[in-house]
Amino acid sequence: MSDTDSFIEEVNEEVRRDRLYLMLRRYGWIAALVILLIVGGAAFSEYRKAQARAEAETLGDAMLAAMSLSDSAARAEALSAIAPGTPASVAVLRLLTASAQIEADDPASATATLDALAVDGDVPAIYREIAQFKALTLQGAAMSIEDRRQALEAMAQHGRALRLLAEEQLALIDIENGDATAAIARYQSVLADAETTSELQQRALQVIVALGGEPELADVVTSTDGQTSLQEN
Repeated sequence: MSDTDSFIEEVNEEVRRDRLYLMLRRYGWIAALVILLIVGGAAFSEYRKAQARAEAETLGDAMLAAMSLSDSAARAEALSAIAPGTPASVAVLRLLTASAQIEADDPASATATLDALAVDGDVPAIYREIAQFKALTLQGAAMSIEDRRQALEAMAQHGRALRLLAEEQLALIDIENGDATAAIARYQSVLADAETTSELQQRALQVIVALGGEPELADVVTSTDGQTSLQEN
């Protein structure tokens, strides 16, 4: 390389260096800001995780302390006093509170707790359905048959999480009305449903037999002691 080429190369290198310094002076703050945001975001995320973990531990400790109380009324009062942090924890606490109120022989308070949960739009739908179903079964004869039937028919629609349990309750209303034929028909539809659990299937089978019906299920067998049961596949 000649002296001229070497000089030109040095000049080009100097020009590139000057341009780099100029770019850093002009736009370097953007890179610094990006780095700051990344570091700050990571730190904030870790802080939120630690805070959520601490809140969950505090909630868990409070729930365990309340559940350890032997007196049902005191347990219900302690559970209702806990301040939950998330919609799911709200639902769990209210369901536990209602259970304690039932054990304390306070169905009115339990129904009020469940009704409040059933209309709380912030909690997941499954918890609202469970609360509504438990409130309906808890009130029993305190509600008119027409009101119970209307509410349960809405819950028995396809796509609802507790539809088969609602069908079972509707069959019990049919029995309450003295309509064994309608009750058997409902229980038969429960038996034929692919989503029926073994426990619900067993209950349906027993009621059909008790009402004098013939279960329409291929897996029904009669044991040597004369009792009708479900055959395990």
